[in-house]
Amino acid sequence: MRLGGRLAGAIEVLSDIETRRRPVADALKDWGLSHRFAGSGDRAAIGNIVYDALRMKLSHAFLMDDDSAHALGWAVLLRQWGYTAEQLASEFDGDNFAPAPLSESQAQAFASRNLADAPLHVQGDIPDWVEPAFAAAFGEDWLSEAQALATRPTLDLRVNTLKAHRDKVLKALDRAGAVASPIARFGMRVPAGEGPSRLPNVTAELSFQKGWFEVQDEGSQIVADLVDAREGDQVLDFCAGGGGKTLAMAAAMNNKGQVHAYDADRKRLAPIIERLKRAGTHNVQVHDALKGLTSLKEKFDRVLVDAPCTGTGTWRRRPDTKWRLTQRNLEERVTQQQEALTEASAYVRPGGSLLYVTCSVLPAENDAQVHAFCETNPQFEIVSALEDWKRLFGDKAPKPRSADGRTITLSPASMDTDGFFFCRMRRKTGTD
Repeated sequence: MRLGGRLAGAIEVLSDIETRRRPVADALKDWGLSHRFAGSGDRAAIGNIVYDALRMKLSHAFLMDDDSAHALGWAVLLRQWGYTAEQLASEFDGDNFAPAPLSESQAQAFASRNLADAPLHVQGDIPDWVEPAFAAAFGEDWLSEAQALATRPTLDLRVNTLKAHRDKVLKALDRAGAVASPIARFGMRVPAGEGPSRLPNVTAELSFQKGWFEVQDEGSQIVADLVDAREGDQVLDFCAGGGGKTLAMAAAMNNKGQVHAYDADRKRLAPIIERLKRAGTHNVQVHDALKGLTSLKEKFDRVLVDAPCTGTGTWRRRPDTKWRLTQRNLEERVTQQQEALTEASAYVRPGGSLLYVTCSVLPAENDAQVHAFCETNPQFEIVSALEDWKRLFGDKAPKPRSADGRTITLSPASMDTDGFFFCRMRRKTGTD
């Protein structure tokens, strides 16, 4: 397919997403199934246009004075991919599959408008109602943090130390362009491409099939490290999902001790079984019902609550969710987080740790939650995570954001990771 056909395909997908209010991955999959003539390079390019358009939906629409799928698709090529209007006119000449050209009003708007004249939430490409929360979280840096969440993410990987070491895996992934991560001790990453370029399919690599590495954002690796699971520990991953952090903690424990992985959502939990087998992990027990944990209350050294959240920290990877988020969604997540913390806390032994993690950057889901929990449950106290950060990642690693000098917030602008929040709470003993 020529560029014109790829742009037309992307516009079709963007229109489908807007009309049917459906996830971008589903829309792209359906388009590919109904256009089997499109090769893998075509599908990758179309996906890149779609994701780029959604990441910067508001600012694209402002500059085009039009929020239609047609305008957003064109804006990607003109603004992000570096084409001029003249180059595109030449490229599309004689291409029967190219989309309709820009209207006179669209072309005039793009040529004359300045993003600096747009409202700040438009400049940051976030919903307007979220702006106060970003300002509360990041202060005067909030706009740059929002804009960083609208960029392309890297492909992040974690070495499975049960089977390999980083140098060995980097050598195996040399053709994929993998390099060592800047912070995570066992992390690797493939830089984000530009324009139509596609990331390598690392799961097709023999080294992946052998269990040498897992796909996992560097931020997720970092918070799993901060749990500080050690050999011989009893650990509960209370909202385990697909098991990314479970696998990381089990590897850190060198298969010694026990990790119990629980999630109420059986569909989310299902992939963990195959992942455990591939990784060579032998110290994990999987639970899909709380009754399997009844006898283990107040027995765990560490209980991780990777709480359900709005996912605002993952907007680089899931930009469509940014535009579906509502205040009601946030309120529902806050309630679920409170319930998860309350349930999980019952499993922490005296002197043990309750670790709270979200992939959100909104204060209502983060600092507000842990402070409210400790006020309601005075047997728990927040313990500074910054000393653990220094011990694990060294003096040269960038210092994470912290609202109170104790909790940790990761973000794309400050740490070049997805957005994550981490807090360690200690259950007091009878002698405290």
